[in-house]
Amino acid sequence: QVQLAESGGGSVQAGASLRLLCKASGETWRLYGMAWFRQVPGKEREFVAGTSRKGVNIEYRDSVKGRFDISRGFAENTIYLQMNSLQSDDTGVYYCAAGHPVLGLSKTDEYEYWGQGTQVTVSS
Repeated sequence: QVQLAESGGGSVQAGASLRLLCKASGETWRLYGMAWFRQVPGKEREFVAGTSRKGVNIEYRDSVKGRFDISRGFAENTIYLQMNSLQSDDTGVYYCAAGHPVLGLSKTDEYEYWGQGTQVTVSS
């Protein structure tokens, strides 16, 4: 069992930066692939960034490449999402997820555990 708790969201102006944190419980979280997804009302949850359990494989959705960075802090039981040059399209509730993705890091159905989400609002 893995429990996830996100933090770090907020309201910022376009061009600003935010750093999201996802605190994971339990030693077994190290065995899981981890990812960030986001969702806005009326739309499906979409993949943002993901990392394999050892951090060897990392993927990003095209619109955030070069601006976002996902990393794992094994000592802190935390994964991070550094978001730079934020745009209004980045607005949404950001969710942390843990699972054993086989078909790819970007597939929502591959993840078993989800956090409650943290709101990110970017105004232009």
